[in-house]
Amino acid sequence: MKLKLFKSDGTEAGDHEVANFPVLEEDKGNDALRQVILAVRANKRQGNASTKLRSEVAGSGKKIYRQKGLGVGRAGDKRAPQRRGGGIVFGPKPRSYSQKLNKKVKKLAFKRALIDQADSKNLIVIEDFSIDSPKTKLLNGILSKIVPDSKKVLLVSDEHNDNTSLAGRNLSYARLSAAPDLGPVDIVQADKIIFSVKGIDSLLEKLGNS
Repeated sequence: MKLKLFKSDGTEAGDHEVANFPVLEEDKGNDALRQVILAVRANKRQGNASTKLRSEVAGSGKKIYRQKGLGVGRAGDKRAPQRRGGGIVFGPKPRSYSQKLNKKVKKLAFKRALIDQADSKNLIVIEDFSIDSPKTKLLNGILSKIVPDSKKVLLVSDEHNDNTSLAGRNLSYARLSAAPDLGPVDIVQADKIIFSVKGIDSLLEKLGNS
């Protein structure tokens, strides 16, 4: 797989040959990717919605009306579900929405996400993310040369770089990540993904060994 290569200052430097880039059949992995995305969203849910049952709401259990003479002798008490302020029938209670995924599904989803972005020409390689000082202006100048019109740029290196991390904090359109911390959802959500040479090698090595 050949990806467009840029120098550290943002100028073009030809193509970068990526060894061991994943290869899948046309539709293989789509279900796995969907499953991973749903699981990530589910795992973010707090699950603390709670309603009160009939036995938990405030109010007397005394019969509201007398049995004879009014025609409403079987109305029950104030806590009955059909009355305003009464208990909720089958309402939500605190619960966990977390979903577990096996490693093979995660790995397949990761490969599918990478392949889809590569097919859309959204994967880019830069020699290195290193900058001399942690200034947003420097990093913004480099990115404006590489991806001038992108609104969601993901920068991936093999490890965290202090200068780059500090410089990128004020860029609303850019997000930085180390390859070991990357997930399939991060890949899917980005318009453009810029890997350092070491970053993409580290990621593909992880996918190959997992």
